[in-house]
Amino acid sequence: MPPRPPAQTVSTGLVVAIVGFFSSFPIVLQGLAGVGADAAQAASGLMFAALSMGLTGIVLSLWTRSPASVAWSTPGAALLAVTSMPQDGFAGAVAGFMMAGALTVIAARWRPLRRLTAAIPGPIAQAMLAGVLFSLCLRPFEALAEIPGLALPILLTWFAVGQFSRPFAVPAAVVAGALVVLIQADFDIPAPERLIAAPVWVMPVFSIEAFTNIALPLFIVTMATQNIPGLAVLRSYGYRPEPSPLVASVGAASILSAPFGSPATCLAAITAAMCSNEDSHPDPTQRYWSAVMAGVFYCLLGLFAGVITGFAALAPALVLGTVAGIALLGVFAGSACSALEDPDCRQAATFTFLITASGVTILGLSAAVWGLVIGGVMQAISFRLRRRA
Repeated sequence: MPPRPPAQTVSTGLVVAIVGFFSSFPIVLQGLAGVGADAAQAASGLMFAALSMGLTGIVLSLWTRSPASVAWSTPGAALLAVTSMPQDGFAGAVAGFMMAGALTVIAARWRPLRRLTAAIPGPIAQAMLAGVLFSLCLRPFEALAEIPGLALPILLTWFAVGQFSRPFAVPAAVVAGALVVLIQADFDIPAPERLIAAPVWVMPVFSIEAFTNIALPLFIVTMATQNIPGLAVLRSYGYRPEPSPLVASVGAASILSAPFGSPATCLAAITAAMCSNEDSHPDPTQRYWSAVMAGVFYCLLGLFAGVITGFAALAPALVLGTVAGIALLGVFAGSACSALEDPDCRQAATFTFLITASGVTILGLSAAVWGLVIGGVMQAISFRLRRRA
């Protein structure tokens, strides 16, 4: 008889899926809309993002017997939300998603690229992320000025629940947002055959622009803020699976799911900690079941992405922006602190943050690319001058 998951890991997996999905799906929808996805493509992208992380998490956890929790790239989706739409529309963005996945596979297998990625100073990468998130984190406060009756209940719910249970603060805000939308909009219950989202295949259109403005920043921010911390979380709890196959697997999952609109699949950090600690199960050898069950619930939630996307479309843009913004406040605070913590990197990190936050596009390259390049060059020059002094 095949082994069965302990009851405690089933409940943990359900909590992980609720927190992981409802804390960040508005960000994924904003990111997909930002690069040109229509409603059907966004629903397909959300569905395949959930299926990709669910199935990959199940396979990796069963294979390694470790709680290898997998997620969609929330920072990557935030990056897409502030990226200019490619000239080739969503087809160009899909090409960028696929190339980012390919870079992840190469980084896992090819040591020079892995070393180059690791050589990017942590404060510079974190400053780029903080710059990306800055405008998104302003939206809840813009909403307070423009639609206070809708934004205030969401913010108050998030703050109140966060005083008692931080992981459930954003899901509670999502519920509050759903309630305010129900009150001010007519929502028809869809027919049973429309409950499950329909897959939408998008033929990718590859270009230099898709590589420089989408693939490269998406790859860097996902590696620096998701894959590497995800591996560190597993190690901190005593699990030591071989890193290369894990990273290569999420990269391959990204490539396979990208034509259906999914941005990026990656190793999780926060939900990996939820699956790895003693609350998951007293026996460390049984905790991998929590990640397996989370994957099962992710898949179930993903199947109903069409209903979720349709409901989100009824809300004013600033309502979805409010939920996405408060979901990213903690990530922004952490990345900003990490970026400015080291005095030796502070000046370069500040330039990286400001250039990225400006949103400028020069010579066809996005602000995130310029922020990373200019900040990295400044830091390299500063480092060499200090060594000579």
